[in-house]
Amino acid sequence: MEAAQAALAAEHAAAYGYGVIGARTSGAPRAAEAREAYGGHLARRDALARTVRELGGSPRPAEAAYTLPFTVRTPADAERLAAVIEERVAGAYSDLVRAAEGRLRREAADALSAAAVRAARWRGVGVAFPGLTERASAAQN
Repeated sequence: MEAAQAALAAEHAAAYGYGVIGARTSGAPRAAEAREAYGGHLARRDALARTVRELGGSPRPAEAAYTLPFTVRTPADAERLAAVIEERVAGAYSDLVRAAEGRLRREAADALSAAAVRAARWRGVGVAFPGLTERASAAQN
C-alpha cells in the first residue's frame, strides 16, 4: 500500500510538473511529447487510484501545488525538469516493483520502463538502472 501511494503521489507531482513544462517548451515536437507524457501520467494516476482502492485504501489526493526543484524559465529548463520528473517517477515505480507481485508488479515495471524512456528522451541519454540513480548517488555521499 505504501509503495502504491508513493507512486500515486509521484504521478500527481508529474501531472503538475508537466503543466509547467507545457507552458515552457518550444517547438511542436517537444510540445507534443509533453502533452503525451501528461496524458500518460494522468492515466497511470487514475489506474493507481483504483489500485489503492482495490487494496482497501483511500487514494492520496493531489497537493494544490508542488515545489519545483529549480526555476523553469526557458525551454531548456523545461526539458531538464521533464527529465527530473521522469527519474523521480521511475524511482517510485522501482519501489512498487520491489513491493508488489502479480499484475501490479507487471504494471509497475511497465510504468518504470516508460518513465525511463521518457527521461532518456528528455535528457538525451539514459541510465543503466532507472529508478535507482538517486539511491546510488546518495549511497556514495
